[in-house]
Amino acid sequence: MARSQDSFNKREQEKRRQKKKKDKLQRKEERKAEKTQDFDDMIAYVDEFGNITDTPPDPSEKEKINVEDIEIAVPKQEPIDPADLIRTGVVTYYNQSKGYGFIKDLDSQESIFFHVNGLLDEVQERDKVNFETEMGQKGLNAIKVKLLN
Repeated sequence: MARSQDSFNKREQEKRRQKKKKDKLQRKEERKAEKTQDFDDMIAYVDEFGNITDTPPDPSEKEKINVEDIEIAVPKQEPIDPADLIRTGVVTYYNQSKGYGFIKDLDSQESIFFHVNGLLDEVQERDKVNFETEMGQKGLNAIKVKLLN
């Protein structure tokens, strides 16, 4: 007698494949059923404390807010007084041949670079000076450097 062409293993694989297909179709139908929710079930509300809830807010507790009171941007700052920008310091290093040096700020104790183009008076090391600062490529630069008497 001749044997069947299908072996036991092939039939089992075919059964598993059919079961997998059937399960996939069933999951697809379940997802479709879930998507048909009512629009009211999908709405969420935010209460006065910032919590998300499914109940709408009470209209009697509404507050009137004046539109002019809402600030969206950063409030304008007062203009800076030019006298506040002037700092005092001591020249700690100055190289006349290369045309640059450093000033140690007396308030913050930081070392600030200056170039000969920013000098208004001739300076030497250990001179007390007034100066203003600006941001350069590598940090603060002293400009308008004046010698104090």
